[in-house]
Amino acid sequence: MKSKKYVIFLSIVAALGGFLFGFDTAVISGAERFIQTNWQLSDWTHGMAVAIALYGTVIGALFGGIPADKYGRKISLLWIGILYLVSALGSALAPDVIIFMIFRFIGGLGVGASSVVAPMYISEIAPAKNRGVLVALFQFNIVFGILVAYFSNYLIETANLPESWRWMLGVEAIPALIYSILIAKVPKSPRWLIAHQNNVEEARKILTKTDPEGVTEAIRLAIEEREREKDKVGFGTLFHGKHMKMTWLAILIAMFNQLSGINAIIYFAPRIFEMAGIASENALLSTIGIGAVNMVATMMGLYLIDRIGRKKLMYIGSF
Repeated sequence: MKSKKYVIFLSIVAALGGFLFGFDTAVISGAERFIQTNWQLSDWTHGMAVAIALYGTVIGALFGGIPADKYGRKISLLWIGILYLVSALGSALAPDVIIFMIFRFIGGLGVGASSVVAPMYISEIAPAKNRGVLVALFQFNIVFGILVAYFSNYLIETANLPESWRWMLGVEAIPALIYSILIAKVPKSPRWLIAHQNNVEEARKILTKTDPEGVTEAIRLAIEEREREKDKVGFGTLFHGKHMKMTWLAILIAMFNQLSGINAIIYFAPRIFEMAGIASENALLSTIGIGAVNMVATMMGLYLIDRIGRKKLMYIGSF
């Protein structure tokens, strides 16, 4: 029972990266109109200022696994927390749009890297029987972070603070700092310790606390992974032979998720509501409804995924 609570704690801490992912993604929705007015931005510059974090996200997702393999999951998660913290403070204090975009880009790097490293850490620290549920914590935290960002924007706007958009962006520094402190207290991934440092003894100590019943099996699997690493195949093999179909299927599914237009809603929800004739304050309140529906739908998906199957849920989601 003690080990189960410890694993849940470690998974929640790592999954807080998902909360910051969602918060960082959605928080710009409350600030983007003020940014455009404050700096008199053209439509192109305004669009770039809002979207620049996504460019960082792509790069962070592509290359986030490299430091995670070289320096470890824990160190990478700690630096991700620092990226979020620096981005939040820098964006809030930015004197002009160029500096603003630089710091938003840094936050995007954290978003992309956390989407790779946090689920990786959770899957490697959690016992096999609980792995699926605990990894799902990351996805839940993303939508929870989006909801909290909308709620935070609404509260700050109604408080009538001077330059409220800076407060909207800067408040992310609080969970980012908490996350960084907590990550410093978690152990290293036992699988990484074995596969990349051949440190079986330290891994065994950690596994004794997290998965006392599966220590031997976890060590065996990690050693097998280490052996496979020696014969690691190149990235290009994903686009050849038997892997081609599954690779393109994964790419297209991810593309369709984004092409559905949900990002435009998340980034510009208050503006869209205002264009529909809703007053500014009520527009921010209405975005909370979007976040709530998003979270409820995610919870339903997590509940149904093992009951009706992945493929059937994909059909429903596509429809």
